[in-house]
Amino acid sequence: MSSSASVANENGVAVVTIDNPPVNALSFHVRKPLYEALVALRDDPAVSAIVIACAGRTFVAGADITEFGKPVEQPELRAIVALLETIAKPTVAAIHGTALGGGLELALGCHFRVADQDAKLGLPEVKLGLLPGGGGTVRLPRLVGAAKALGMIVSGTPISAGEAEAAGLVDAVLDGDLLAEAIRFASEMAISGGPFIAVRDRNDRLAETDLAAFDVHAADLARKARGLEAPIACAGAARNAITLPFDEALAAERRLFLKLVAGDQSRAQRYLFFAEREAAKVPGRDLHKRKIARVGVIGAGTMGGGIAMAFANGGFPVTLLETSAEALQRGLATIEKNYAVSVSRGSLSEEAKQQRLGLFKGSIDYADLAECDLIIEAVFEDMAVKKDVFGKLDAVAKPGAILATNTSYLDVNEIAASISRPQDMLGMHFFSPANVMKLLEIVRAEKTAPDVLATVVDLARRIGKAAVVVGVCHGFVGNRMLSARGAENEFLLLEGATPSKIDKAFTDFGWPMGPFQMGDLAGLDIGWRNRKARGQTAVIADTLCEQGRFGQKTGRGWYRYESGSREPVADPEVEALILAKAAEQDVEARAIGAEEIIERTLYPLVNEGARILAEGIAARASDIDVVWANGYGFPVGKGGPMFWAGLDGAARIVERLEYWHRQTGRAIFEPAPLLRRFAEKGNWEGVVGRPA
Repeated sequence: MSSSASVANENGVAVVTIDNPPVNALSFHVRKPLYEALVALRDDPAVSAIVIACAGRTFVAGADITEFGKPVEQPELRAIVALLETIAKPTVAAIHGTALGGGLELALGCHFRVADQDAKLGLPEVKLGLLPGGGGTVRLPRLVGAAKALGMIVSGTPISAGEAEAAGLVDAVLDGDLLAEAIRFASEMAISGGPFIAVRDRNDRLAETDLAAFDVHAADLARKARGLEAPIACAGAARNAITLPFDEALAAERRLFLKLVAGDQSRAQRYLFFAEREAAKVPGRDLHKRKIARVGVIGAGTMGGGIAMAFANGGFPVTLLETSAEALQRGLATIEKNYAVSVSRGSLSEEAKQQRLGLFKGSIDYADLAECDLIIEAVFEDMAVKKDVFGKLDAVAKPGAILATNTSYLDVNEIAASISRPQDMLGMHFFSPANVMKLLEIVRAEKTAPDVLATVVDLARRIGKAAVVVGVCHGFVGNRMLSARGAENEFLLLEGATPSKIDKAFTDFGWPMGPFQMGDLAGLDIGWRNRKARGQTAVIADTLCEQGRFGQKTGRGWYRYESGSREPVADPEVEALILAKAAEQDVEARAIGAEEIIERTLYPLVNEGARILAEGIAARASDIDVVWANGYGFPVGKGGPMFWAGLDGAARIVERLEYWHRQTGRAIFEPAPLLRRFAEKGNWEGVVGRPA
């Protein structure tokens, strides 16, 4: 018997243990011995029941993603599940950790599922641009009902063992030794004599389905998909489970899976899955990590409070510092309010809320930061202010404490040079709201010690962030490229586009919102301050700010927001301002189509990414894509700007950049040498000269 799938007999109950660390993925070298073991046990008269369990920290957490899109070596998962359904004796899946994707589909092949209290179960394939390909869309509705299955499959979000038991997915949530209890459960089922009905033959829950209500829910989910194919395919497959015989629905699921796995969207989403893991691979990551037991955060405003919540959510005690008792109490009250909202939505229990609030210690005295192992400042974006903060930290922080700045743009090297311990200093650029947004740009300064970098990269994972290490330049990777993306916005407005037309071109492309909606959400005054600090101007945006139009927070920005609504309404006053400024500059308005908008905004984005790669600010093209997919809303179905450049055709991008450079003379359109080489070679790794 293979070490990947071993068998033991416990008083007539056969225990098949899968052992394929780290997450027991269903690779071919697991499937083959598993299938052979199940065939033998099916026909073994000495076996009265079968338990499928897993070694290590989790049940099967999914299929082997590296096998997707390649010829499948037999037996595949569908054959194993079909085999399980031919076994007359009771079969039990003993679930700990996570049963995800192919792991849950394997469990659905069993007659029964038992789990420990901490288990999570789900079908997250949609997040890879796929649908469950091992029968999950057809079997899950038969256990939990069509409506519950639709929500699980389209969202891809796992559910707890308790919720799974309530829904009918899990037959028992067990205390104590899971394997021992699962063996006892299987033995009792065997003694009961059955009948043992395969999930495929259970149709009672499907008969309860209100198909009209299902279709309304599915249509709503399709609207929210924003051009992604997988959620719509998932909903269609779940509907097939209701309306088609089992085998026909199963065949339809397979056809949909094969279509998705061969498509660009799934390729892009699978690429991002691996890109996030690659981004965590930095020199020195295997070094001894510094111990982080308590975190300090300076500033209890929107950003500081969010950062503090991110660490508390990860289980870290946090000392939150403010300049006054009033500001501190406001910050703590906002944090408590945010947690209360989570409780009201059902995403957090009252007990968990109180546990997290108990991790906060408020202070207005820098001396209280002396016990912290990591201290992050999140104060006003001004170099003098930040240097003052770090001067105080230098005096009170204990030796070996890591000091971090949350700056979005400023020179981390300059801040580090102002203190006596630059080796302990780096940037940690969180994205707002920091307790929600997944991205963390970790800014490596010239003198940042390797173990500091390794510690913070590891820490980011522990608080659920997608970490990308970047070098020092104005705006790092994300905001530097954002400036390039937005460089043409005012020119487009002056030449005849409107904010709503530009925003629609972006949302049609797949962005969650356009640049003008995003500006109103973030606050136009932020960009205004940044421009003034750099001696730059933006004739229309600056005028709006001078008029006190800062976006949603003032009810007026690029759009109007009526009666506290967040819904943008086109404002004739803004359009009149644009026309007036165009007239002042003798710019004649013309029709501007969506294709031109994309060329003049997203092609410079890719071009700036190529410059960043050439300068070594980012180590890999895929790192840039992780930044943009997780921090700025670049459509995941397109894989990030650098991946999309290959899909859209790098040669065409270079050609159109050259065209716009001739038309405008603006440097933003001059193709970067690295982008030209990419257009010639077709892959970033070949032109960067290092892993991409």
